[in-house]
Amino acid sequence: MDTLGTPRTNRRRLALLATLTLLPFAAACGSEDAGSDSVGAGARASLSDARWGVDQVTTDGTKDAAPDTAWLRVSGDGKVEGNLGCNHFGARADFADGHVAFEQVQSTEMACDGVPADFEQTLARTLADGDLTAEADGDKLTLTTKDGDRVTLSKQEAAPLKGTKWTVTSPDADGKAHLTFDEKAGEVSGSLGCNRVKATATIRDGSITLGSASTTRMMCDTSLMTAEKKLLGLFDSTVKYRVDHRTLTLTSENGESVTAAASD
Repeated sequence: MDTLGTPRTNRRRLALLATLTLLPFAAACGSEDAGSDSVGAGARASLSDARWGVDQVTTDGTKDAAPDTAWLRVSGDGKVEGNLGCNHFGARADFADGHVAFEQVQSTEMACDGVPADFEQTLARTLADGDLTAEADGDKLTLTTKDGDRVTLSKQEAAPLKGTKWTVTSPDADGKAHLTFDEKAGEVSGSLGCNRVKATATIRDGSITLGSASTTRMMCDTSLMTAEKKLLGLFDSTVKYRVDHRTLTLTSENGESVTAAASD
């Protein structure tokens, strides 16, 4: 894990976390003593249940749509975790005076397919740009820097394995590969990035037994066909699966993994 910025940068106060902390306090002011421990406990409890997906980052008037894999979550014990789109990051949250400061901010440093490195840098830089003002509207949150740059987020609910459209993020298929598991039909269907696919799917005890893949027979761009070949390796076998909120990981018998994000 590599440190994101200097200790001074790491202690910059982010209004993202400040706002998430302040909202429960504001709701409680009419009925509870603002100085009571119960108010603070309530704020932490609400934070531990909220996962915010990044929708878009706007800097210098330029809008960049975020990949489905970018998100942020703060737990009740002050642990911060998230994903910049490809690389995971973590920190400690210091709650004080209606603000929360990131401490010990660290991230992985992987090169990933399908997620431009400059997007991750833009998101990280914007979140760490001092105090951010925030406007909440239902399940939407907009964070704005003093220079007018913005990060827009949406509260995310956990996605079930069955019935969710899972868009493959690795291998990179330019967002064109996706799978949906149909419990009633006992099958999986979708796209391998180029060709449509369908197969039987039996889900049991953390594993999925996939039947032989029935596909169309089109030839596409070389990169898509390469991703398609890897995805086809999942079929006619039993794979392990793990769902982490809105991320699905499928691991083949030879240890190769495919990851996908829940699509709204």
